[in-house]
Amino acid sequence: MTVNELAPGRSAAYRRALSRRDFRLLWLGSSVSLVGDGMTLVALTWLVLSQPDGVQRVGLLTVCYTLPVFVGGLLAGPVLDRFDKRHVLAADSVVRGVAMAAIPIMSAVGEVPEALPFVVAVVYGLFKMVPLAGFPAAIPDLVPERDRDAANALESLSFSLSGMAGPALGGLLIAWLGSEAVLAFDAVSYVVFAVAALAVRRPLTPRTRTDEPGPAHLPGDGTERPPGGGVLTLLGDRVLVMTTLAFMAFNIAMGMLMVTAPWLAGTRLDGGPRTLGLLLAALSAGELAGAVMAGARSPRTRPVRAIGVVQLVAAAGFLAILSVPHTLGVAAGFLVIGMFSAPMTIWAQSLRMARIPAPLRGRGFAVLRTLMQATPPIGAAAVTPLLAAGTLTPAVLVMAVVAAAPALALLAARP
Repeated sequence: MTVNELAPGRSAAYRRALSRRDFRLLWLGSSVSLVGDGMTLVALTWLVLSQPDGVQRVGLLTVCYTLPVFVGGLLAGPVLDRFDKRHVLAADSVVRGVAMAAIPIMSAVGEVPEALPFVVAVVYGLFKMVPLAGFPAAIPDLVPERDRDAANALESLSFSLSGMAGPALGGLLIAWLGSEAVLAFDAVSYVVFAVAALAVRRPLTPRTRTDEPGPAHLPGDGTERPPGGGVLTLLGDRVLVMTTLAFMAFNIAMGMLMVTAPWLAGTRLDGGPRTLGLLLAALSAGELAGAVMAGARSPRTRPVRAIGVVQLVAAAGFLAILSVPHTLGVAAGFLVIGMFSAPMTIWAQSLRMARIPAPLRGRGFAVLRTLMQATPPIGAAAVTPLLAAGTLTPAVLVMAVVAAAPALALLAARP
């Protein structure tokens, strides 16, 4: 079969997903908001850097951005399962939009208090998990099962594109209009998301029973759905537990990579910041390519096994870092990591949608995504002493082993 013969089939799933008005509205609103968030990170960082002892305060800003995510993640799930997700997403957008607007408003009427950027970062972190859990929890109600890989790929594409476009656009606008104007744009982007959520016609209120069509045994993995009940019942689903632990381990390796990339650019590779930009661009380009391919075609083997295969290949990509001082070899490794980690995310998310009962989706996605968001800092802290000692090879081997071990467990398991 030729590439041209495959292309129509690959794009059909995306066309079907985007042809559904409610999903299209929510996805577009989320995408606009994500670009605004990418700009805001740069704008708040620049505001803090302009303060006395700005370099030291950037660390505090990072804590304010990340620490409240864990508290907010535990609170967001029950709210999403109790109320209509359209209204929860809209309320979240209003709250964070007001927080972002506070800085340009204070700047226009007087002076921005030094503590305000940190307060805004805390509000952002506290509510961050609402859309991160709410959007995927809504997808099964908006898109039929056969097109969920495409819908999840579109969400992944939004994250990748906003991760590239948001900071770049924010940096340009800060130089032209100032940080306050960038934060005003983010406030407007939240308004766009709120309007998009409220314009969704289909109610996104959780059902009191699991009334989705389908067999008790999920196709392709030979295991049963978890029984109804509280969110703790999900701990009895071996597939959910295994894949979540695999992602937590892989994210530890990714946390190590995010520290290793600037260290490489500064100490082992030529080009400095340009090389760092190249490495991060290669990672993002790989994620985009992997998301497009994974969303267009479901895995031909069992989902758990397919996730293990691509995770193992992504883990092998870490070994390319040992090709230093050859920049292109290292960049190729970053490309492989991105290309094969994206299908992991998309296929696992579709698997969770099939296995988590509808009344538990808000809590399920909130808890699982919060757990996975918690592990990158562990990797960052673990790799720092190794790099400070200049021992790159042990650091790379640790990254590869941490990423590969759960993949081998998934391949060896008989779920």
